[in-house]
Amino acid sequence: MTESTDDLIERYSYPVPRYTSYPTAPHFHAGINAKTYARWLSHLPADASISLYLHVPYCDRLCWFCGCNTKHTLRYEPVAEYLKALHLEIDWVSRQLGGRGQVTAIHLGGGSPTLLTPVDLLALKTKLTASFKIATDAEISIEIDPNDLDGGRYDAMAQFGLTRASLGVQDFDPQVQRAINRQQTLEQTYAVVEAMRRRGVRSINLDLLYGLPFQSETRLARTIDAGLGLDPDRIALFGYAHVPWMKPHQKMIPDSALPDRHERLVQSQMAAQQLKAGGLTPIGFDHFAKPSDSLAEAARNGRLRRNFQGYTDDAADALIGLGASSIGSLPQGYVQNISGSGDYSKAVLASGVAIAKGFALSSSDKLRRHAIETLLCTFRLTARDVAGYGAAGRALLREAEAIAMTDQDGVTTMQDGSFVITERGRPFVRAIAARFDTYLGSSTTRHSLAV
Repeated sequence: MTESTDDLIERYSYPVPRYTSYPTAPHFHAGINAKTYARWLSHLPADASISLYLHVPYCDRLCWFCGCNTKHTLRYEPVAEYLKALHLEIDWVSRQLGGRGQVTAIHLGGGSPTLLTPVDLLALKTKLTASFKIATDAEISIEIDPNDLDGGRYDAMAQFGLTRASLGVQDFDPQVQRAINRQQTLEQTYAVVEAMRRRGVRSINLDLLYGLPFQSETRLARTIDAGLGLDPDRIALFGYAHVPWMKPHQKMIPDSALPDRHERLVQSQMAAQQLKAGGLTPIGFDHFAKPSDSLAEAARNGRLRRNFQGYTDDAADALIGLGASSIGSLPQGYVQNISGSGDYSKAVLASGVAIAKGFALSSSDKLRRHAIETLLCTFRLTARDVAGYGAAGRALLREAEAIAMTDQDGVTTMQDGSFVITERGRPFVRAIAARFDTYLGSSTTRHSLAV
């Protein structure tokens, strides 16, 4: 690693948001409530496309690296009670929509949605089918913990209509797995992949992490090689977000075992090169896909999007979040449910809805959201990208030009009137995008490292 690269890491690898929304969730406030949400839903056009995200905030084991909103349970009763509330929230949202919209995508996340019993999983699909108009070609995806699965659950997912399965792998090295409390063999993962494909699931995604405790280039390279051997359609290569002040269970991971910022960058760049050599196309800054995959096609055609699930080709007009802590994104702004599963259930049982906070977008917010998303998806911002925002768009492009003109690190430049993040700057795209975030610094929230 050159001295200049070391200097770049010092200057740009600092904590910033992941920008799966703008403004980011710490800026949501209680001024957005159930009445606001009901009004926004009622104003969706009759032909609006809708994406549903259903959150199951329970796991039967607690992975120490996890930054998700989840709760450890060895009993199924709390899950069953939670599902009653989830069904009621689906009813409430359906009433507000009044038949408007068509669901083009459904994603079950967690937690571990695969811990649901086959009966409960199929009852959930029945509820969704009765409550919404679901497109016959809707993409249906689920996050899988291989330790939860058996024949009945595989069959239930097939009956649910699953088209995409996302498997959390993280790392296959035994020492790394012990350090993050995520034991999972390659053979076990392979069995899940084969079982999904036998049941017609057409796309397999793997989630891998760099920056984990005891992880090294050699160990990560072995994990990448093993992952490619599973022939996945997509791989998400995330940097481990060590935020023990937010997720106390991460204190089980010793800080001394974590790679430093310089090692994290080396790991991420090595892994990216290995994935590209394995035939996958880079998507944004942390996803890779087969050239034939719809995500790669979206990137080539300028349709790549970024939302709370990361990079996506989901072009729905509205994302409706269901379940504890879920976030919805509508044309007018964001809404987020109560985070605690118990409090969420109480609120839904009382009124059918559990909105805790949200954010109404101004025209300036929409412009900056679009600019940040565009930079994260394409590493450039053109006059055409902001043309629909009139004078405000032109002013923002001048702001971008000023950043490039004063850049002495070579991470940005202007090319034919467009603001471009250079190859040198791409590992730090989140930090560069943060220059356009007018809310950053107005919150006491601490973020994970940019690389």
